[in-house]
Amino acid sequence: MPVVYDNLSRGHAGAVLWGPLIKGDIRDQDLLQKSILRNEVGAVIHFAALAYVGESVERPDRYYDNNVGGMLCVLNAVKQTSVQAMVFSSSCATYGAPETVPITEGTSQSPINPYGRTKLICEWMLKDFATAHGFRYAALRYFNAAGADPDQEIGEHHDPETHIIPLALRAALRNGPPLRIFGTDYPTPDGTCIRDYVHVDDLARAHVLALDAVYNGNKCLQLNLGTGNGTSVKQIVQSVSRVTGREVPVEFTSRRPGDPQELVASVKKAWDVLGFKTKWNDIDEIVGHAAPWFATGNGEEEPL
Repeated sequence: MPVVYDNLSRGHAGAVLWGPLIKGDIRDQDLLQKSILRNEVGAVIHFAALAYVGESVERPDRYYDNNVGGMLCVLNAVKQTSVQAMVFSSSCATYGAPETVPITEGTSQSPINPYGRTKLICEWMLKDFATAHGFRYAALRYFNAAGADPDQEIGEHHDPETHIIPLALRAALRNGPPLRIFGTDYPTPDGTCIRDYVHVDDLARAHVLALDAVYNGNKCLQLNLGTGNGTSVKQIVQSVSRVTGREVPVEFTSRRPGDPQELVASVKKAWDVLGFKTKWNDIDEIVGHAAPWFATGNGEEEPL
């Protein structure tokens, strides 16, 4: 049975559908360690991080404190308990603006914002602690997480919302302002940025596979999680229009500093090591699963 440990600063108690919830901060090492021992936890999946790139530029102190300081507390708690394996939620932001795509796990990690740097530092910390203390880990580098539970039990709800698919859905449903498109002059087929959108249902399945691999195996892993397919911002707008049957109002503005033109994963290693292959590869399916959560305007209420 999973045990959830969360301070709920950006999470929601209602999203905890299986197992108990312990309200606590990952920087509270004493409570974290007691919670692990009390519940006889044998493995940890570490999702707890601040994850807004723009905010990280404005408030790097907050990101280093929570993401890096929090990781130190988690690792110290792990080494003092019986935890044998850990899965860490990392990010393709650790790669920065790579010169070539698709991006392999061997691509140079040169992050271009504080968020990406905190994730890379956490990967280094994880490797060093695992070497010193003998536990195993998987660092999973997400590309653009998207979609919602296909069974509609849970959906996306961020405040503030910064992700393009929710913002485009809100704009189409007139529950939000027009979608701002940052840059139309990139050297891509339609001039807008290209990203690899991976369904949250696929991400969840990959975590189970990764946890099983490191808990029962003897290797540590660093893996990309994506579809291997690139979708442009304009293609997202077109998909939202198809799914909702409504036009997406847009505003075009200049590029954001530090936005890479294209981020697409090489997915070969995840297949070779875990046998992991994404189920949801059609962007209309991903948008279609997300859409019901925004029909009410904010994703807070039950889906329609």
